[in-house]
Amino acid sequence: MTVLVLAEHNGKTLNPSVLHAVTAAKQLGEVHVLLAGSDIGALAAQAAQIEGVSKVLAADAAHYAENLAEEIAPLLASLAGAYRHLLAAANVYGKNIMPRVAALLDSQQVSDVVEIINENTFIRPIYAGNVFITVSSQDPHLVLTVRSSSFDKASASGGNAQIDSVTATAPQNLSRFVSRKLTESDRPDLTQARVVVSGGRGLGSAEQFNALLTPLADALGAAIGASRAAVDAEYALNDYQVGQTGKIVAPELYVAVGISGAIQHIAGMQDSKVVVAINKDPDAPIFNVADFGLVGDLFDVVPKLTAALQANA
Repeated sequence: MTVLVLAEHNGKTLNPSVLHAVTAAKQLGEVHVLLAGSDIGALAAQAAQIEGVSKVLAADAAHYAENLAEEIAPLLASLAGAYRHLLAAANVYGKNIMPRVAALLDSQQVSDVVEIINENTFIRPIYAGNVFITVSSQDPHLVLTVRSSSFDKASASGGNAQIDSVTATAPQNLSRFVSRKLTESDRPDLTQARVVVSGGRGLGSAEQFNALLTPLADALGAAIGASRAAVDAEYALNDYQVGQTGKIVAPELYVAVGISGAIQHIAGMQDSKVVVAINKDPDAPIFNVADFGLVGDLFDVVPKLTAALQANA
């Protein structure tokens, strides 16, 4: 059985989520990777190096340049005849495209898969991650999105996959690319970072958010995250949001500063290896998932913690 993985990229490099998706796909059978874009020869060569990938399908056309879902979904659906499983990472890219593919194929989608039991059966979270259900489908095509944090990365080197060109579907012209605003940062990508420092509404303002968390994150070599409450209060950019409606992270160390621990936020970080919580409220729900909890005034505790880390760097 062969699985087709949709690969996200920025035109220059593959998104790390592709490596997690390949690991999941290997549990289902032989892995093929689909790359769609404009002038993607170098990207196809990158994908061919991923360990466990046997073939790379390259769809090179101008209307794929901006990865518009309205253009990519028909391409993926047109290739579905050769595959039972169509798979992508459960991130913004995958969540934008795969439901459209499922609709075009008249198939159910199984979203946010965290474990693969067999070719028809999968485990996924519901109720903000408080319950996990086992779902099974006998559909001719299974459209899956997989949670990256639940599957290890495949090696980005060591493979030698065949690269085949595939025919582009006709332009749909249902949408057009206008502009893109990217958050530039020297920090690790939030979903791939080993350490994440997140702030909540308890920080009080955008100024305090930056003044307290930036030095701490620098001392730990960490990415910066935020709760939805902090994002809604405009303490942090939307790209920083961790939670059910934000990004799902599973770092080795997650430091929650001034975060109460709403279900929505817990759903996005509960797979972290070690969780450290700093909050002045001893009854805050965040302490229920924390491995280490510190009850105290974050405006006093965080600068002292940062100073201690810097002194021992």
